[in-house]
Amino acid sequence: MKNFLCLKKVFSQKTSALLLLAFSLLIALFCGGCKKEIDYLDYVSELRSNILLAEKDGFSLRVYAVKKETPYICNGIPAEISDRAEIYLTAPASDKEYLLSFTVDGKNYGGDLSFDNVKTEYYYACALDLSQTQEIPFTIRYGENELTLTATSVRTEKTLAPKNVLQTLTTEENALFESLTDEYGFAGEIYLRLIYEDFPYYYVGVIDRNGQTNAFLINGETGKIIAKRRP
Repeated sequence: MKNFLCLKKVFSQKTSALLLLAFSLLIALFCGGCKKEIDYLDYVSELRSNILLAEKDGFSLRVYAVKKETPYICNGIPAEISDRAEIYLTAPASDKEYLLSFTVDGKNYGGDLSFDNVKTEYYYACALDLSQTQEIPFTIRYGENELTLTATSVRTEKTLAPKNVLQTLTTEENALFESLTDEYGFAGEIYLRLIYEDFPYYYVGVIDRNGQTNAFLINGETGKIIAKRRP
């Protein structure tokens, strides 16, 4: 009888251990299966998704649709971003005051343009989402003169969306993104800017928590990496 009780106790202990092991394995499998996939767009601190251009009578206008963090600090830590329209004007004369006005979705925008002495160009910005805008008519007033011109988007049906560019980059540079990713998420921030020089390109900067940047120049239609620079 005593031996029977001992065997029963040993069996009970082994059964409990097996059940505990099985339960632990189930939890591990469940957690692994439910692991949230990281959307690296959530870590973008600056996104330039559209560019609109116009030229007329010696005036050159560039319009950027951007989302930026506030405050704007390159430190590897993403912050909340908000929509901005950034407008740059190069004029034949830089000693005049220029007033800009335009309408988007029935709402009027505009004001006095600020002059940048270093870049020798005028600048205006406002809180506005132009990421899907194809064209905007502008009016520029200076003195008794008035100029109208229409800025048109450089994006075409062939231009990749920022999300597709980022997906391609994370695949091609898997080792880099894996080195900055753990169970808590992505330990860095990303700058993603559309660039246009007679052809669409994307600049992507991947910044770690030490402020070091891995930079990439990407074909805006194929997603192919054209150039890269390591810190």
